[in-house]
Amino acid sequence: MTLIFIRIFFLVIGGVVGYQIGLIGGQALWGIGIGLLVGLALIFLEANMRRVSLRGLSSMVFGLVLGMIMAKLITDILSLLPLGEVVHSILKVILTLVFSYLGAVMALRGKDEFNIIIPYVRFKRQDSREDLVILDTSAIIDGRIADIYKTKFFEARLVVPRFVLQELQHIADSDDTLKRQRGRRGMEILRSMQKDSNFDIKIHEDDMTGASDVDSKLVALAKMIEAKVCTTDFNLNRIAAIQGVKILNVNELANAVKSVVFAGEIMEVKLIKEGKEAEQAVAYMDDGTMIVVADARRMIGQKTKVEVTSVLQTQAGRMIFAKLSRQ
Repeated sequence: MTLIFIRIFFLVIGGVVGYQIGLIGGQALWGIGIGLLVGLALIFLEANMRRVSLRGLSSMVFGLVLGMIMAKLITDILSLLPLGEVVHSILKVILTLVFSYLGAVMALRGKDEFNIIIPYVRFKRQDSREDLVILDTSAIIDGRIADIYKTKFFEARLVVPRFVLQELQHIADSDDTLKRQRGRRGMEILRSMQKDSNFDIKIHEDDMTGASDVDSKLVALAKMIEAKVCTTDFNLNRIAAIQGVKILNVNELANAVKSVVFAGEIMEVKLIKEGKEAEQAVAYMDDGTMIVVADARRMIGQKTKVEVTSVLQTQAGRMIFAKLSRQ
């Protein structure tokens, strides 16, 4: 709403300025029309610059200023030579254009190497720190991070890089039905998070051209802006840990908050299906933990009390082994 107000105000100002200029030549109406057209053209240009990175723009300005300084130094040196006023003026223009162009292009190409660019200079107290969490594709598709964030278990700004959105869109356009469904699910989850005012979420425009694959880009971006990475990808977890990037693994959190059971504990469960071994039956706790009950195949479909005999922790999760209770 604020942006619309600014655009309307700018159009009004453009019309007023055009009217004042038109009065000088006796063409007030033409002046208003030209002022409004110029204002609309600038608004159109601004609307199509949404994907322009602020960091890239500041890098370009830095390179442009550096190029102009270099051109000034060289033209001052050349002014000591007896080349004539006209030649000096031509050389000054040419050198300024050349060095300004080279400085801007080189700064844009190497923008990922700048660590003190203006958009990343934060004016803040020494004892305070802004928490940033980068979401990768697997965490978005998984969807549990949205529920975790709603509980206020952690409060941080969520960052979704542009290259993650591109990967998500690529998955949503896949020929494979399962991949396509996962991609569309991720897009819907992200859209609902953006619409919810409880989420502090931002799209990061930099493409991190220095890295090749998405995982490398995520790690490089996390190191650059001092953020954590939220994922369910085990390989990304290992790669980031090796490079000193902190990881928020949704699966590890889910395993950590599962109910704790001990050998000898009695619980009531509903037996769902047969187990792999003879006479085994399988039940599940509310958090999805599998319970394997010995000698209980005949009671499949019924609720019964079981006694925990052992608990096995694996990389895939936790399994509980039990037997029918005599109580």
